[in-house]
Amino acid sequence: MSHPYPSEFPVNDLSNALSRRRSLKVAIAASGVLFGVLVPGLAAAQTWPTRSLTIVVPFPAGGGTDMVIRGIQPQLQKELGQPVVIDNRAGAGGTIGSAYVAKATPDGYTAGLVTTSTHAVSVSVYPNLPYNPQRDFVYAGFIGTSPYVLATNASVKSSDVKSLVANLQKNPQRYSFASVGAGTVSHLLGEQFKAYAGVPLVHVPYRGAAPAYTDLLGDQVQLMFDNPTGLAPYIKSGKLTAVATTAHNALLTGIPTFQEQGIPNFTQSLWYGVAFPKGTPSPIVERFNQALNKILTDRAVAADFASKGINVRPSTPAELQATVVADIPYWGRIAQAVGAKID
Repeated sequence: MSHPYPSEFPVNDLSNALSRRRSLKVAIAASGVLFGVLVPGLAAAQTWPTRSLTIVVPFPAGGGTDMVIRGIQPQLQKELGQPVVIDNRAGAGGTIGSAYVAKATPDGYTAGLVTTSTHAVSVSVYPNLPYNPQRDFVYAGFIGTSPYVLATNASVKSSDVKSLVANLQKNPQRYSFASVGAGTVSHLLGEQFKAYAGVPLVHVPYRGAAPAYTDLLGDQVQLMFDNPTGLAPYIKSGKLTAVATTAHNALLTGIPTFQEQGIPNFTQSLWYGVAFPKGTPSPIVERFNQALNKILTDRAVAADFASKGINVRPSTPAELQATVVADIPYWGRIAQAVGAKID
C-alpha cells in the first residue's frame, strides 16, 4: 500500500510542520488576548480626557503649593482640551488629600499634587500613613523645585542666623515656630534648626501655609520655614524678615544661604509633581506627562514660575518615581535624628 504522503515529505517533517502551525495559532491567540488587554488603555489614551480632570491639592488654597498648580491650570486645560478642577483637601501635613488620591478610581480623571512632604517625609513621621508612596501611585512627572526660607516676624529683631540664635537663647520660652503641617519638610527643618540653636522651640503645626502666615504676622508664632512663593510678599513689604535660605532664588535676591553663614546641612529644596492612583493606564499618564512638559518648557511659564520662586523641571515619570524612592530614606534619617514622629 502506498504511503499517504509523498516520499519527499517525510512524516516527521509533517509532524513538525503541524506542531509549528499549532504553536503559531497559540501565539496568534495569545497576542490577541494581549492586544485585547492593551487596546482599552491605548484607546483610552487616544480619547482621554473626555470630561473634566480633578487635581487634588492636599493643602489649603492660597498657600505656596496651591499656587504652583493654579499657575499652570489654564495651560493644562488648553493642552488637554477639558476643564481642570483644583480640589483642596487639606489636613495632617498633606496626607489626607494624598490618601484620597491613592483610593480614587484609576481612570485618569483624578490626580494629585505631590511634594517632598507628602510622598517622602510622611513615610517616616506617620507610623499609620494611610497610603504607600511607592505602591499606591503612578507618577506623571515633576512640576518644579523651590528652596526654603527661614522667616521671622518683627518681634524677633534678627537679620541673620547668628543674631537669631542669640535672641532665642536669651529668652527660650518666648519663641515658637510654625509649619505648614506636622510631618512636612517645613516641620523637619524647624526641628533641625531647633536642635542647632539648642533651644526648646515649640512646634505649632497648621493646615497649610495661609493660616500659618496669619499667626506668624500676628506674633502667635515667631519663625517659620517655608518656600519663597508665599513668603515673598510679606518679606518684600517688611512685615517679615528673611534670615537665611537653603539656596539662592531669583524671587528673593540678596538673602544669604545657611552655608554662606557657616551653617551646613541646611540645603534642602522642595519638589512638586503630579501623580495618579495606581492602576491608571500608562498611556494616559504618558499623555499627561507630554502636556505637562510642553507647558513647563514654555518661556513665559518658566518666567512666571521664577517670579514665584520656583524653578520649572520638565521630566519623565520615571525620574519622579526614582526621586521618591531615593528621598524616603534620606528624610527618614533626618526625622530619626530630630525625633519627629506623628501619632
